[in-house]
Amino acid sequence: MKYPERPTWSAADDRAVAVARALAMDAVQKVGNGHPGTAMSLAPVAYTLFQRFLRHDPSDPQWIGRDRFVLSCGHSSLTLYIQLLYSGYGLNIDDLKSFRTWGSLTPGHPEFGHTKGVETTTGPLGQGIANAVGMAMAARYERGLLDPTTAQSESPFDHNIWVICSDGDIQEGVSAEASSIAGTQALGSLKVIYDDNRISIEGDTHYTFTEDVSARYKAYGWNVIEVAAQSDGDVDRDALEKAMDAALLEVNRPTLIRLKSIIAWPAPKARNTAKSHGSALGADEISETKKLLNLPHEDFYFPDEVRSHLADLQIRNQKLRTSWNSDFKSWESVNAERATLLKRLRAGELPVGWDKELPTFSIDKEVATRKASGDTINAIAKTLPELFGGSADLAESNNTTIEGGGSFLPASSTMKDANPFGRTIHFGIREHAMASICNGMALHGLVKPFAGTFLVFSDYMRGAVRLSALMNLPVTYVWTHDSIGLGEDGPTHQPIEHIAALRAIPGLDVIRPADANEVVAAWRAIITRGRPVGLLLSRQNLRVIDRAKYADTSKVERGAYSLNDVENPDVILIATGSEVALALDAASELEKQGIKARVVSAPCLEWFKEQDLSYQESVLPRSVRARVSIEAAIAQGWRNLIGDCGESISIEHFGASASASRLFSEFGFTVERVVAAAHRSIESSQSQ
Repeated sequence: MKYPERPTWSAADDRAVAVARALAMDAVQKVGNGHPGTAMSLAPVAYTLFQRFLRHDPSDPQWIGRDRFVLSCGHSSLTLYIQLLYSGYGLNIDDLKSFRTWGSLTPGHPEFGHTKGVETTTGPLGQGIANAVGMAMAARYERGLLDPTTAQSESPFDHNIWVICSDGDIQEGVSAEASSIAGTQALGSLKVIYDDNRISIEGDTHYTFTEDVSARYKAYGWNVIEVAAQSDGDVDRDALEKAMDAALLEVNRPTLIRLKSIIAWPAPKARNTAKSHGSALGADEISETKKLLNLPHEDFYFPDEVRSHLADLQIRNQKLRTSWNSDFKSWESVNAERATLLKRLRAGELPVGWDKELPTFSIDKEVATRKASGDTINAIAKTLPELFGGSADLAESNNTTIEGGGSFLPASSTMKDANPFGRTIHFGIREHAMASICNGMALHGLVKPFAGTFLVFSDYMRGAVRLSALMNLPVTYVWTHDSIGLGEDGPTHQPIEHIAALRAIPGLDVIRPADANEVVAAWRAIITRGRPVGLLLSRQNLRVIDRAKYADTSKVERGAYSLNDVENPDVILIATGSEVALALDAASELEKQGIKARVVSAPCLEWFKEQDLSYQESVLPRSVRARVSIEAAIAQGWRNLIGDCGESISIEHFGASASASRLFSEFGFTVERVVAAAHRSIESSQSQ
């Protein structure tokens, strides 16, 4: 890999770092809130990284050959914003003046898709480290798709993922999960600078955090380099640069650079205090600090000599990009087929006939929807090499193995089917990291990641799933064992409140298919829509709905549709997942009683809400107020669809250990109960 030329560090660089420290103070002081201390102490670190190490091109923030940078300690957003200003990503001084205010390009925490140069949304601590692990894993997989035979460090697709993280990141469990798998995966492209300043909101981190972090990361299999502070407390920038050079030479292990620093350096009173972590320093302290930095008192001081110096740095990066372009064209000239693949992946397009291998399930046997999903994943994998994923140690239960694709493991691994470019990821029992890693994979840009576990364990993943939705990342969560229907494992493993909780996340599509063929239709929509999705699947076998008798699956993508052709129904039965078959049985019984019941399968309420009002009205006409929702979960959220006259067949308590059939019977998921609820709803609608 080629890197920017690095001239001797000069007084101009010192001046730029001093100005960065002052800008951090001024931005927080103006708005009255924020996190100045870390941005001040890390100014020489971020400057060294962005201006001397990082391969990037501000004129093309999506350049595929760029290094990625993740500010895991997102509260110190000014650390990043100032370097984006310095590097030419379109920010200006006015953007710093509007820090943390409405409509600004400099929100309180970095937001992906909002500010150029921000690679991921960070703030919830630990997520950035895990995202970076995902980026490094995606980079290796993509290397296998595009340039698998070129020697290491010689491909135009080789690059590094740099992270700056804090004590808080290291304390979070998700970072431990992700760091562990990063060591197992031997992710040599991952370089983490750990800002060890021993300060958190409550004070000295030793109140809560006393382990030997270096020893912990060595145990994970990382390369660890320690960099002490200078005698005056400032970052030892020269030692840091040597450590970063050493990190570049390490290609077989991830690297942790443990950097000692003093928060808010060189502020005379605020340095090394918890207050400087999250509070403005005050006018007097800022004035005294600027004196120490040999800067004028002027607010948002950004002199021409610093601007000119930074412009020279940008020219060096442009030269690097020109050189990379030449290497890329050479690769294109001898890799026509792979170049075509890259073009498609970058455009986010699907090949013609990509879904030609999708299965169709007959009605002659029952099929668990998890099994149908596994068959569908393998069918899609035949035409979409970008499909890439696995499970948190539950592959056989989740049906998330891509057959014949090999296990994604480093070349040094002795495990069966190990392949550095394998398609099946073994995440281990690390649900939270798995989700965060998949976010990083999606952010890297070319793959379609999926991740599997039991639905009840979505609780472990929620923070990362929320970020998938916040960033609108095309991550598919395969959550199986979706109800009390999983049976004998009992209430610890039976999701009750989880469906409602997931539906509460804005931007997350929650899909619970009724049968095997709805699963296929759901996967087709998932691939074409490219949004964050939770796919909820059954452990138990479900009957395959007879589509000659009932509606086909073409309207699954619309979120809800009528299964039976009933005009002017007396009551509408709305169900999801395994309960759709129950609704059909209840409708048959009601028909015997002279009551017309329309059965609506509603695999995705989010998709249904997107439809125009005329379609919604065609499925759920307002004139029919008698409605029954049927879902083996809490009823929360269904009132919006069933109205004041509606009834819910639900479970409002934890489950039990028994067979699925016994549990459904004991907890009232029976034809008799649905029929009775339909009668009550009809009566209620007629009396109002």
